[in-house]
Amino acid sequence: MNSIPIQEKSKSSFWRHIFWPRLRRNRMAMAGAGIVLTMALLALLAPFLVRDPGHIDVSLRLRPPSLSYPLGTDDLGRDVLARILYGGRISLLVGFVAVGIASTIGTVLGALAGYYGRWVDGVIMRFVDIMLCFPSFFLILAVVAFLEPSIWNIMAIIGLTGWMGVARLVRAEFLSLRERDFVLAARAAGARDRRIIFLHILPNALSPLLVSATLGVAGAILTESALSFLGIGVQPPTPSWGNMLIVGKQTLGSAWWLSAFPGLAILLTVLGYNLLGEGIRDALDPRLRE
Repeated sequence: MNSIPIQEKSKSSFWRHIFWPRLRRNRMAMAGAGIVLTMALLALLAPFLVRDPGHIDVSLRLRPPSLSYPLGTDDLGRDVLARILYGGRISLLVGFVAVGIASTIGTVLGALAGYYGRWVDGVIMRFVDIMLCFPSFFLILAVVAFLEPSIWNIMAIIGLTGWMGVARLVRAEFLSLRERDFVLAARAAGARDRRIIFLHILPNALSPLLVSATLGVAGAILTESALSFLGIGVQPPTPSWGNMLIVGKQTLGSAWWLSAFPGLAILLTVLGYNLLGEGIRDALDPRLRE
């Protein structure tokens, strides 16, 4: 009866005394966390920091960066800084929701495959193999071609086509954990499969899932930006880093800032999540623990 509280205390001790100190000592991970937090705060506080991103004033079109407009204006006289900050809200929303959908589907299917094994594992993993045969981006393009381009469709499509890696990670963790002593003790105590899966095994399998989710946000942001750049993602006048690059491409020779600043926002955000994800993976790696 005391095994579960002891286990929970051990997990809490790991996150507090091993994981966090290791992550904090990783300068690149802390730099990534700083970038991520900064971009998130700027996006959240955008209504209090900048003017309306949809305000049009053609008399101000294509103004270069200045004190009044730190990142210049676009071809309709709209403030580029305001559109980048509001576009960050879209990109981060797409990243988090898409990764949430992918993580949920992948976790459930991976948990079922790893816990039950046999024919359940065979059916689920063959389905995963079939999904992996299709290049993800082209699969997304094919699905988007049949649907109306919108932010909600983009989030759903990215999530529904990005769960396979999560499923394989969770399955591998469940295969290694399902025969551990605490699981056998829970079975002997009469715990149902659902309780064992979600209360005993899954909390111990969250480490690779956390890394995958962090890196997945960066991938989802890149995918949304690419779709919006192609004109089948978030549609104007809603600002998105991807559709801002379309305008920048058309005026690249005369208004460099329209491409440079949205591209820099994508670069910094993706870099931040990748650095943070790599740092989390290193902090969780048992081979690197002191």
